Amino acid sequence: MRQPQYWSLALRDIPAPDYADMSIGVLPAGATHDAAVWAENLFSLRVMPRWIVLAMGLRQLLVPLIGVRPAPRDTFAVRAVEGDEALLSFDDRHLDFRCGVGVDSEARLVRVTTTVRLKGWRGRLYFAPVRLAHPIVVHAMIRRSQKVLARG
Repeated sequence: MRQPQYWSLALRDIPAPDYADMSIGVLPAGATHDAAVWAENLFSLRVMPRWIVLAMGLRQLLVPLIGVRPAPRDTFAVRAVEGDEALLSFDDRHLDFRCGVGVDSEARLVRVTTTVRLKGWRGRLYFAPVRLAHPIVVHAMIRRSQKVLARG
């Protein structure tokens, strides 16, 4: 019997992350199988649940207090697509972030894999609340994208 294996583009640059998680959602009938479209939709301010957009806005206001710059507009841009996975990546003074958004057409699943490498006390301080909220936020983003992309 073959042992289960998992790999993501999110692990390529950060093979030993300080934080990692994966969230899985069902690929809705009629939805695109294009990983880049899923990634763009997941991180679209027009699609995200409003409470997440508000939380991201609050983040932009508060992070300068600990010496972290506000995130640039292209933080969540798709940087590469390989096979069935799109990669979002961003490196900053306080952390490096990777997110692989994959679509498994055969299993009818969408997966979001996140890896983070923390840098110094700013990274640890910044990421302490993010670590708690991250799985909840990603699941909410997947649910919203499932609804939007199921419509075709």
